[in-house]
Amino acid sequence: MLEQFFQFLVTGVTVGSLYALVGLGFALIYNASDVVNFAQGEFVMLGAMTAIALLGVGLPLPVAAIAATLAAILVGLLLERFAIEPAQGASVVTTIIITIGAAIFLRGVALLLWGKDFHSLPSFSGDAPIHLGGATVLPQSLWVLGVTMLLVGLVRAFLDRTLLGKALLACSFNRAAAQLVGINVRVMLRLAYGLSAGLGAIAGILIAPITFSSYEAGVMLGLKGFSAAIIGGIGNPMGAVAGGLLLGVLEALGAGLISSGYKDAIAFLFVLMVLFFKPTGLFGHQLVERV
Repeated sequence: MLEQFFQFLVTGVTVGSLYALVGLGFALIYNASDVVNFAQGEFVMLGAMTAIALLGVGLPLPVAAIAATLAAILVGLLLERFAIEPAQGASVVTTIIITIGAAIFLRGVALLLWGKDFHSLPSFSGDAPIHLGGATVLPQSLWVLGVTMLLVGLVRAFLDRTLLGKALLACSFNRAAAQLVGINVRVMLRLAYGLSAGLGAIAGILIAPITFSSYEAGVMLGLKGFSAAIIGGIGNPMGAVAGGLLLGVLEALGAGLISSGYKDAIAFLFVLMVLFFKPTGLFGHQLVERV
């Protein structure tokens, strides 16, 4: 029983790492623009499918992965420039509808380019399983964990230790005040969209060797990433990471100990419970209004 629990825990942390990367993208965009970008899942799909396509035309896997990430970043920048920027000052509902429309558009383009077939990437370092303390771990899972830890550390260092990162955080606290002290809010917004698109693409590339990818693969990952951001406190980047890991572990334990059929239901039920008991998220700040 202990070995099974450890196996579920390892699986949950692996899946949760992907949710964490997607949730981190949600948090970065929300911080910079107060927009919930429901096209974030499509960046995951684009990263995976573009890498698979580039690998198919003969590019080495590392080059294909880097090119796919850059392509997703470009799409993120174009989304901000031609969809979000023209709607500046619009209501929250309007911007949400715009991002949902962008997600549908990107899925349609992916369907035209790659069809409905399922595709996968080869594992980065073989498929021979590794045995750790009674649990069986695929080498690709270690890549997922390692790259996620590296990216989260880099994003944390970027936000805390660089002028650009501090400028991005300043926009999240008070956009008008940031503009008054000389911060180009528009550039910060594009930076947030580029970073979130890159994080989503990397998540898609990491998971593609483990699960098959298709034009609609980003839908559920986008929802789980949004759930991770909600659990951690929307707008809290490190809270989104913690929320993603927690969601992945609960999902894996629920699937293993109860039933795999209830995997998604358990995850979303937990999100509803968090919203009911702590609407600002587990790591969100309490909102205080002055009257």
